[in-house]
Amino acid sequence: GLRGGTDRKGEVNEPATSAPRGRWAGAWPDALAFTGGLAVAWFGGWDTTDLVWSLWLSSLTVGFAMIFWILSRPLREVLGGMSRDRTAAPLLAKGAVAAVFALGTLLGLAFFAVHFGGFHYVHSVFLNRFFPIEIAGRTERGFPTAAVYAEVVRRYWLFLPVAFLAERAAFRPPVADTAVDAAAIARRKAAGEPLMLPYRNVIRMHLLIFFFAFAHFAKLENFAVYTVVYAVYFFPWRLLGKTAPSAVAAVM
Repeated sequence: GLRGGTDRKGEVNEPATSAPRGRWAGAWPDALAFTGGLAVAWFGGWDTTDLVWSLWLSSLTVGFAMIFWILSRPLREVLGGMSRDRTAAPLLAKGAVAAVFALGTLLGLAFFAVHFGGFHYVHSVFLNRFFPIEIAGRTERGFPTAAVYAEVVRRYWLFLPVAFLAERAAFRPPVADTAVDAAAIARRKAAGEPLMLPYRNVIRMHLLIFFFAFAHFAKLENFAVYTVVYAVYFFPWRLLGKTAPSAVAAVM
């Protein structure tokens, strides 16, 4: 029942409010991303078409960046270890080891370029059917052309910095967590497989796009609706779960 200090057994207790405060103190970048996303949409005069395509571009770009970051971790660790190695190991041997890890990284990237990229390509076909991009006064529904994708990048790249800011946790160096207590095991299970995170974001993007489509066809398009949806997109849901004191700093 102590909020801090020493209990009857002489064990020191942490203040009960320290973890939640530290946890939410790290959410200010999410608020910044939310404000930045709204500002881009407001000053750009975006409508539903702009919003859904900006979400599509951010999901593809940020998601593949996450995949690259995760897959290249072993290669980065090997190269970092080699740079710190002061032994007389043959340079050729080091190069061969690095080449093996680099090849594995490239093969993994090739797989996800097809798999993850395929998800987004199929989704872009549906988007171009219902929310076609106008290029030079013309709109063509159906299979998007290279010109459509180039126009999407040209128009909506401004949304990418706030999207990366919202997903910054995925690019932090991993924190060693080898505890075997029940709380630690449950925490690792809740975190799930790192490579599934980009796919979870795809599902979230799809749900938001479906909502935008519903709002569009129901004539409910207005900035207040967009604000609520953006709040859902940028809300730091990860902070609602129980976080161990050692992991609180990871949200900063």
